[in-house]
Amino acid sequence: MVKFLSVASATIALVQVCRGSYVSKMPHNSKTLLTESMEWMDKFYDTDTGYLRWVLSNSAFHHETRSSAWYAVGLLARNKGNDVVNAEKIINNIIDAQFKDPEDQWYGDYQQEPEEPEVGSPAYPPSIYGSWDPNWRAFVGTTFIIALEEFESLLSNITVDHMLASLRNATIGDTYRVGGVDGDNYYASYSNPAIMGAFMSGWTGHRLNDTNMTRTGEEFGKEIIDLFAASSNTLSEFNSATYTGVSLLALSLWGKYLPSDSIMAQHGPSMIRYTWEAIGDLWHPQLRNLAGPWDRSYGFDTTHYFSLLSLHLWNIVGKDYSALPESPQTLSHADDFTYAPLFAVLGKYHNSLIPKHVVQKLKTFSGEHTYNTSIISPAYDLGQYRNITAWLAPNISIGAETFDEVEIGGPRQTQTQFKPAVIQWQTGAEIGFISLWPTEKAATIVATPGRLNITYPYGTSSSIFSFIVSTFSSKPTIKRWEDIPGLSVNVTGNVNGTFDLSFAGLFGGQDETVYDFEFWNLTYAVPAGFTGSPNIVLGVAISE
Repeated sequence: MVKFLSVASATIALVQVCRGSYVSKMPHNSKTLLTESMEWMDKFYDTDTGYLRWVLSNSAFHHETRSSAWYAVGLLARNKGNDVVNAEKIINNIIDAQFKDPEDQWYGDYQQEPEEPEVGSPAYPPSIYGSWDPNWRAFVGTTFIIALEEFESLLSNITVDHMLASLRNATIGDTYRVGGVDGDNYYASYSNPAIMGAFMSGWTGHRLNDTNMTRTGEEFGKEIIDLFAASSNTLSEFNSATYTGVSLLALSLWGKYLPSDSIMAQHGPSMIRYTWEAIGDLWHPQLRNLAGPWDRSYGFDTTHYFSLLSLHLWNIVGKDYSALPESPQTLSHADDFTYAPLFAVLGKYHNSLIPKHVVQKLKTFSGEHTYNTSIISPAYDLGQYRNITAWLAPNISIGAETFDEVEIGGPRQTQTQFKPAVIQWQTGAEIGFISLWPTEKAATIVATPGRLNITYPYGTSSSIFSFIVSTFSSKPTIKRWEDIPGLSVNVTGNVNGTFDLSFAGLFGGQDETVYDFEFWNLTYAVPAGFTGSPNIVLGVAISE
């Protein structure tokens, strides 16, 4: 009896030591990232339902599935009080609501919110990226895998079995996705879900000893790797402060959790290093932004919207060197802060792969330089590469992308996200920006020191050049380029000499805001009867 009590006491003591020990062993930056994000999310957790309430102010007290899964990983990492119990409750709730009818296109996917009606019911018809999001198979699935890899010992056998069954369904469901079919855009060039999906298939196949799943993951992984190499060792979903963040996280999964004979495990680490080399050249520490162009963005200035790249920067060089303010949840798109626990958990591994000279570039501006590369998204680019040029100098950057595509709006075919020409500068009080609003399927855009040169090779006399220009606290009303603080702008080309001016404001104006950003719109037209290729050149310089 005494011996039994001793063993029991030792077991209890071991559990107590293990509680919180995971966090204590994390690097300092990762620890602060986890702690701050969890303390914020704790306020949104609904213990009655076992879901995180949607953190956005326009959610009307609804809950949200994906952020709940991310929060569950944070609970397992923290492991205090009822954290593990709550994590299991969340995980099992999400799995119980998973779509399980193999006849449905959304089979194996996860609800976006527990309040939603049945997808495919008369009043709630299926709409890809609407009533259901195919990427959530991989977002939630990879989260479950991280939970299993890092914290399986904390979970009950029943929960583990449920997670593996759920991953099987999600992986099979992912095979229903074919780029160009049923409204889906699931190509290797859609970098972030592709990298996650290939990993989920490979990992689940290995865990369940399903060779078909393993082979599917490896084959798709090779397609992604080959495209990465063809794109000058860069991501086809190029230079997105949000989705480069996702892709880098997913590549960490390739390197950390797949067996050494996996082609993904063999290439993931080098793809991370190559991607950070590009980021090191494009990140401007004085502006706390990536220089343009941006294939996809949720705004025009990452000091005003939450970007997932900032979570990597927090991990690597600390919060103060990222684009985040003291209270990140005050930014636009702040719901991405709920992704933070996964970044914190993978931070130590991911950081070990980043070259030291790149880390220094993330903290201190390396001096005036240019950057160029070429990328391709075969399903969207008409037989030629998108050529990237950028120029960075003290307190200013210009980025440009030449493209010829099947539709307007870049590879993702969204005008609001595609920013093929961007100028940013330090006004002294804030970051100013000028961004070309895409209106053409093709453009030759080149950035050189102090110049942004834009030509429409297939343009006509009806073509326009619309520039989205930031608002300025020191100059609330602008009427001409000369009103813009901190930057002199000289416009030349074969466009009309005057522009149409409009405003997009939260409370009025002729235009609608874009991702919460207010802006001025300066639009140049081409002279009536013009023949040839419309062209405009912006010459810029920092001014007092």
